[in-house]
Amino acid sequence: MLLFGLFAAIGALIGRLAYVQGWQATWLSNLAKQSWDRTVPLSGIRGSILASDGQPLTYTASAPTLVAVPSQIKDKAGTAAKLAPILHMSVDSVLRQISQRELMVYIRPGGRQMSEEQANTVRKLELPGIYLTEDGKRAYPYGSLAAQVLGITGYDNVGLTGLEKQYNSVLSGKKGGITFYAKANGELIPGEGQSVVEPTDGDDIKTTLNLQIQQFVEREIEQAVAAYHPDSVTAIVENPKTGAILAMANYPTFNPADWRSADPSTYNRNLAIWQTFEPGSTFKIVTLAAALQENKVNLNDRFYDPGYYEVAGHRIRCWKAGGHGSESFLNVVENSCNPGFIALGERLGKEALFSYIRAFGFGQKTGIDLPGEGNGILFKLSQVGPLELATTAFGQGVSVTPIQQVMAVGAVANGGKLMKPYLVSEIIDPDTGRVVSVTKPTVVRQVISPQVAAEVRAALESVVANGSGTRAYRDGYRIAGKTGTAQVAKNGRYEPGHYIVSFIGMAPANDPALVCYVAIDNPHPEHGIVFGGVIAAPIVGNILDDGLRELGVPPQTQGLKKKYRYPEAPPVTVPNFVGLTMKEAQNLALQNSANLRVQVLGQGDVIIAQAPAGGAQVEPGSIIRLYRGQKAPSGNQVAAFALGG
Repeated sequence: MLLFGLFAAIGALIGRLAYVQGWQATWLSNLAKQSWDRTVPLSGIRGSILASDGQPLTYTASAPTLVAVPSQIKDKAGTAAKLAPILHMSVDSVLRQISQRELMVYIRPGGRQMSEEQANTVRKLELPGIYLTEDGKRAYPYGSLAAQVLGITGYDNVGLTGLEKQYNSVLSGKKGGITFYAKANGELIPGEGQSVVEPTDGDDIKTTLNLQIQQFVEREIEQAVAAYHPDSVTAIVENPKTGAILAMANYPTFNPADWRSADPSTYNRNLAIWQTFEPGSTFKIVTLAAALQENKVNLNDRFYDPGYYEVAGHRIRCWKAGGHGSESFLNVVENSCNPGFIALGERLGKEALFSYIRAFGFGQKTGIDLPGEGNGILFKLSQVGPLELATTAFGQGVSVTPIQQVMAVGAVANGGKLMKPYLVSEIIDPDTGRVVSVTKPTVVRQVISPQVAAEVRAALESVVANGSGTRAYRDGYRIAGKTGTAQVAKNGRYEPGHYIVSFIGMAPANDPALVCYVAIDNPHPEHGIVFGGVIAAPIVGNILDDGLRELGVPPQTQGLKKKYRYPEAPPVTVPNFVGLTMKEAQNLALQNSANLRVQVLGQGDVIIAQAPAGGAQVEPGSIIRLYRGQKAPSGNQVAAFALGG
């Protein structure tokens, strides 16, 4: 019996041994290898961010990088001696780094972002414990252009802000690595070799940003900063038919290639989507649209403005001392008359007005594909009394973001449809060029009818031709828009002398291809006149003028002609400078009696393009941009060069 038990025990041990050595051998071997393996990471190339024409706005400049595994390097002195001259480092520095008690060491600085020639030389040496991986750094061929939109990357090329953060998983790809098997002390296990898993490069993202229009916008911001020394400037250009953002820029800005030396507020905040403030009179567009849609007003109806409006015991004054007297409601819009808009707000009532405000997208995020978007602030309906209703009707007491205003006016421009804004149009595989995904325009809701939208656009065109926005007028381009001059509240009170001036415009008024918004916080003009119609309107006029030319939209002979009032001077015709030498152009400019100012750009002996074009009607004192080159191209080549300068 004892012997039988002994044989049974021996049999069980043999069976267990066979089970472990046979059935579990592969599993146990893999388990052991998992405790032995060491991996040198290999990063794929981060995808590029492209402009709408495919030009890279930022890309990864990839370069070989040297990694050492000190425990595998037996001859440390000899290895250091061979590497030092290749890396342009001292032998002592290399030896000190490869002698560290670390699993892996990046050899700095010479081993980071080496040339291909250096990398090939290192490869030929086949030094034990020395590995080559890839290291990438973001490059910005256009400098600070669209800096807050593009965003920044931190260590390991991880997106921290802007599109870099929003699309980090798309841009970053998948990591690979060189895997080898080593003992606990890091020494290679004989016979195991190594394996390489190649990394996957990130996809490219193509944005809706029009490179030329973005440059126009940033040029205008630079000039506004030089002229008015503001605290900040924000500008957005949108395609109202699709919701695509064609340009977005802010001041202050920063250099994304050196973002660590900038103030964190400049790279952490995109003012165009984050900043909230009282919009002022640009918000009157919403009140006007609501009143027309609800049949509460006809623009031919009369209104009498004595210079104030009595609301709940408060006298709210018109910006014009003494008021505008008897005027039509079209004049109310042209004159940006606060009492007239208070009357429209009362006709609508708080339920209807705030219903339209929310329908136009205020009080909620637009859903733009950027991180950090603000909501804005609206009164709760229960908090709205007669005074709150009155101030809201002309844009005071509510808080909105620039992107909300652009999308709301975009709905007026496109026939009443509120669109969802977007910045990325396509995701592209950089190796094959295959389009991975496409962003389709999204209609959020129909806010007003196409007929009412057209009526509002006609009124806003009259604002530019006959009212407070005349400085945005450009002959032939039928610009429609609205001025805004808003006080800035701080600690619950309005700061004396602190204003945000703005203008929002669209063109052509009959079928808008562009919507443009510019807001300037706390400008300090030399003439001391702080009004949106004086400061912001001409900037929007310039952007829309150049932008429409860039898109190939031809001028029109229809539309309202600008009404000039004393002491305004009538428009003048721009001379044609194209084809002239520099000396001839200077003589022509001196002979011109309209006091036009000339800005010369580029290099060369001949004027090959100009903006505005010869024959255009502009105000006296306007700036004419002349572009120099070697010869004068013809037709579309001239326009393309002029607008790209």
